[in-house]
Amino acid sequence: MKRELIRILAVTLLAAPLAGCFGGMKHLKVVDYTDTRVGDLSLTKKVTGKREFLFFSTTKMSVFLDGNIQGVITDYQGNPIEGVTVKVMPDTGKQGAGGGDGGDTFALEENAGAAINLSFAPGITDTMGLFKIHFSLPVTDNEVDVRGKLVYNPGWDQQRLNLGKAYEPQMKESPFRLYYNLDSGFLAFAEGVRKVIVQPVGEGKGRMQNLPGAQAPQPAAKPGGEAAPAGGAQAEEDLFKGFDFGQ
Repeated sequence: MKRELIRILAVTLLAAPLAGCFGGMKHLKVVDYTDTRVGDLSLTKKVTGKREFLFFSTTKMSVFLDGNIQGVITDYQGNPIEGVTVKVMPDTGKQGAGGGDGGDTFALEENAGAAINLSFAPGITDTMGLFKIHFSLPVTDNEVDVRGKLVYNPGWDQQRLNLGKAYEPQMKESPFRLYYNLDSGFLAFAEGVRKVIVQPVGEGKGRMQNLPGAQAPQPAAKPGGEAAPAGGAQAEEDLFKGFDFGQ
């Protein structure tokens, strides 16, 4: 009798988490405020760990928002530049199991392998100067809220040393914030720059000697006593004031 009760309890506990794991995905609603900077969105469920119970263990599933951050890189004359790498350095984000299901009363511990990382694949510009950075981000409490930096052509200086020529970005990096609310569909992407410009630098040899792209114009002489531009910290603070990010 005791063994039968234990088996019934085990089956009951097993059915509860599995019902949520394999249920239908929530319809993806999008109210786009990104100015086409974010696209190809989809919701997916992934295995993110294992829950250990008294007599058994279950697979833990989490909801992820997949998509692309995209942009264009040109030279100083507006010509598209091919072969420039753009990477994401995430700063902070809500990292945890998706879906806002909270903790389990009967779970004793969670597998250490269940930690969820923010995933960003580097983008490389094509012949039209377009780059796409694929991301896969966990949805926590029905939200995705990630800050970080876009880094343009990292390692360009080392490439110039090794190959003699490389594309130097006008701005090495820029802050961004990506926010999505699963319930309202509110999608926002704010970034410090709207247009990314690079120029070929160095002498180069062979193929690298003819690296396409226009160089920056020579800076004009500034009159004495001109005030310095505001610092980058202030610019980053003003970056996100146009959005309430669902708050």
